[in-house]
Amino acid sequence: MRLRREVGLFAVGGAIGLLVDAGTVQALVAWGGWNPYLARVLSFLLAATATWAWNRRHTFAHRASGRSPAAEWLHWMALMGLGACVNYAIYAALLLAFEPLEQWPAVAAAAGSAVAALVNFSTARGWLFRRPKRAI
Repeated sequence: MRLRREVGLFAVGGAIGLLVDAGTVQALVAWGGWNPYLARVLSFLLAATATWAWNRRHTFAHRASGRSPAAEWLHWMALMGLGACVNYAIYAALLLAFEPLEQWPAVAAAAGSAVAALVNFSTARGWLFRRPKRAI
């Protein structure tokens, strides 16, 4: 039952991250004139930070990383790097395969995020937040 709850909360955090990611990339491209590939780097960093904050507070609240918040964030970002590679590869492939998506990069960002979510949950739960918190 706990795994099901974690998956559900992780999905909520993923939705928050997707809103930050897709919203940022779309705004930077549409209103800022940014290159969609460069814009995705900044949008990912903001989204990964948002998901870290959500997941440490809600999804994995009963688990401990054994690190300070700053070290935990750095570890989170490093682990999310694998998911980011999957995410960005799908994003770039879709932009290259479907030219109209260059004007709607949020669609490609959503597709990449959906696939990478499986990788991200596995690394977050299995490596970073693997230990139960100890009662004080």
